[in-house]
Amino acid sequence: MLAAIQRGVEQLAVWLATLGALIIVVQTVWISYGVFTRYVLGNPDGTVTEATAMLLFPAAFLGLAFALKENAYPKVSFLMDALGPGARRALEAVNLMLMLLVGVFFSIAAVNATFRSYGSGSASEILLWPRYLFWAPGAFALLVFTLYAGVRLASVISHPSAADSKN
Repeated sequence: MLAAIQRGVEQLAVWLATLGALIIVVQTVWISYGVFTRYVLGNPDGTVTEATAMLLFPAAFLGLAFALKENAYPKVSFLMDALGPGARRALEAVNLMLMLLVGVFFSIAAVNATFRSYGSGSASEILLWPRYLFWAPGAFALLVFTLYAGVRLASVISHPSAADSKN
């Protein structure tokens, strides 16, 4: 059952990362348009700065779970290489526990901010876009990351590798 949950969350991580990549493409096109209108047409677009800035939050967090899936976070590999299989697994569990704790903290903060911005009806200053629309994808991505870190931690703890059983 744990493996099925892990596969489902990994697929969700791919979808979220794809959404984050699409947001970056939108930002790139919009910023390029803003530069063109400002310097070529001499008529700056007053919305480009605020719009692309508001898109930074969801874009920043939508790839978190995918990075964990791909094992793309920086690691001190010489330490991992020097350890035996059991110690390596224990260090991986500690690393995942830290990721889980950080994920819980930021998930709580982002979900709280989403609900507060929704409840207050706050909007961006120029475009008047509701702020919760920008908090919600990031909050959801943080929740998925936290869930995935927890599933990976449970997998590491509950499934000793073949190398561990030989020691």
